[in-house]
Amino acid sequence: MSNTAITPGLEFSGLVAVITGGTGGIGSATAEYLTARGAKVAILDIVKSAPSKYYADICDITNDSDVQRAIAGVVKTLGGIDILINNAGIGAGGDVTSNSDEEWLKVFNVNLFGAVRVTRAAMPYLKKSPSAAIVNTCSAVATIGLPNRALYSSTKGALESLTRAMAADYISLGIRVNAVSPGTADTPWVARLLAESADPAAMNANLIARQPMKRLISAEEVAHAIAYLASPLSSSTTGTVLSVDAGLHSLRTS
Repeated sequence: MSNTAITPGLEFSGLVAVITGGTGGIGSATAEYLTARGAKVAILDIVKSAPSKYYADICDITNDSDVQRAIAGVVKTLGGIDILINNAGIGAGGDVTSNSDEEWLKVFNVNLFGAVRVTRAAMPYLKKSPSAAIVNTCSAVATIGLPNRALYSSTKGALESLTRAMAADYISLGIRVNAVSPGTADTPWVARLLAESADPAAMNANLIARQPMKRLISAEEVAHAIAYLASPLSSSTTGTVLSVDAGLHSLRTS
C-alpha cells in the first residue's frame, strides 16, 4: 500500500479497477460504487452494454487469447491495473447426476478457470501497483449444502479455496486477495431462475424463507462489501471471505 494520504469517500482516486461480468447485477452495482469513489473502471463482459463513463470491452473469459487481448486494451487505455474484481459467473441447477460432462466443464470454465485466466493476465500489472487488490465473487453455497446446487456449489467452493491460496502466494508482493460470499441476491440471474420455475411465487417465498433476515440481498449491498475488500483503506485484510448473506451462513433463527 502507498503511504500517500487517502481521503475516505475518494479512496479509489487514480486507481484502475477491472470488473468481469460488469454489465448487470452485482458487477454493475460495483462499477457504480467504485466510480463514485474515484476509480477508473474497466468492464469486461461477454456483452458490451456498459454506460459510456466506463471503459468496456467484449471479452470471453473462457478464451485465454481474448482475455490477454482485453487486459492489454485496459492497460493501454487506462494506464495499468490496480484492482481486479473476478465477478463473472454462470449458474447451474440439479444434483450430481443432473448435469452432463459438457455442462460441468462449461460452468467450471467460466466460474473458476475464467477467474484464473483473468488473474493470470492482470498479474504483471497488479505487481506494479502499490494498492493491488483482487476480489473474487464466491457464494454462500461454497460452504453450505443446499439442494440441487451440486455443480454450481463445486465451482464456488473451488473459487473460495483459490482465493486463500492466491492470498498466500502474493502476500509478500503486497497483493491482497479476498472474496465476497453472497447469499441469494436480487439479481437478473435470480430473476431468470424465478421466471423459468413452475411456480415463481412459491420459489421466491422459499428463497426468502431460508434467509434469517427474510429478504433477498441487494446487488448494492454486495457491491459495498466488494469495495471494502478492494479499498486501500483495508490494507491489512487479505485471505478473507466476507459473507453478505442475510445471516444464512451463521444463524439459525427457527
